[in-house]
Amino acid sequence: MATMADVARSAGVSVATVSHVLNGTRPVAPGTRQAVLDAVDALGYTPNTLARSLVTARTRSIGLAVSAISNPYFTEILQGVEAAALEAGYGLLLADPHDDPLHERKVVQLLHERRVDGVIAAPSAQPGELVGYLGRHAVPTVFLDRMIDSPGAGDTAPAEGVPRFDQVGAENAAPTARLVAHLAGLGHRRIGMVAGLPGLSTTRERVAGYRDGLAAAGLAHDERLLVSGNSDSAGAERATAALLALPEPPTALVTADNAMTLGALRALRRRGLSVPGDIALCCFDDLPWADLFSPRLTAFAQPSRELGAQAVRLLLERLAEPDRPPRTVRLPCAFVHRTSCGCPEQPERPEAAARTVSPVLSESPPELLSEKGTAS
Repeated sequence: MATMADVARSAGVSVATVSHVLNGTRPVAPGTRQAVLDAVDALGYTPNTLARSLVTARTRSIGLAVSAISNPYFTEILQGVEAAALEAGYGLLLADPHDDPLHERKVVQLLHERRVDGVIAAPSAQPGELVGYLGRHAVPTVFLDRMIDSPGAGDTAPAEGVPRFDQVGAENAAPTARLVAHLAGLGHRRIGMVAGLPGLSTTRERVAGYRDGLAAAGLAHDERLLVSGNSDSAGAERATAALLALPEPPTALVTADNAMTLGALRALRRRGLSVPGDIALCCFDDLPWADLFSPRLTAFAQPSRELGAQAVRLLLERLAEPDRPPRTVRLPCAFVHRTSCGCPEQPERPEAAARTVSPVLSESPPELLSEKGTAS
């Protein structure tokens, strides 16, 4: 079996140079680097990851805690994380917290005990246990999609000593407001919303956007038209049925994620209602098969893969600069105009934001919510 010394002899360099090339610990001239890589290929050298981790105190592995199995939305995010991690030479350990506050703390603890270099996590609606564990053990962490805080939600200054974390997520309020404005512009005056799981920042921000959209259109906010679908299909089906049972049901509907869009469509079908003939529909989250529905679903598409890749970049920056201020990155979404809103068929032309993502950085650390155990 070839050794690092064999590679060094073959490439005509020192063992230290081989180490720098393989571990990325110091810049190496392109020609020298290529000579080392050619020697590695020719000799079939395989680095001893365990020995390297003992020397560097790094395993070059990332722990990812997202509900990728129970929530299809996270599947594309997972692909973005995996691709970016692999490109940087990191392996990925995946755990599914099932959106359960106690379970998420346990799985993150297991990842930490396996000596991952850092963690990327999509926190539950009650992340107190998770945040406490990560803070006590100073685990390099990036929160993904769901913030443990978000502006405009009655935030108060965090208690002294409460840890701060890097975070990345999509814009939520403005896109939801635009969906409402679009429906109002089509003449709808009773616009309902099926919101997500209470306690999540994505839910709170999209509800805020819904209210902003109503206000901008000069429409009164009727609390009966805002219902919770608990971020799942069954919950959304029940919530939509409740909206349809109102004495004055909505003429248009906004659903706050892809799973709830399916539940809402199921409830409409059970009532024999057509979209958009009987009720218009717009959704946050673009389904991979939204273009195949009849009618085709008007939606805001999140940059899912880029969210995952950006989370990896933030984590690697944190590992390189442990003392730098925490950052929050927001990525824009793209409006995909189809026909479920009641508009005529037109060529699909997603906004440039879907093709070229310009992250919004917040250099100053965001504020934590004062309400214990509430994720944003």
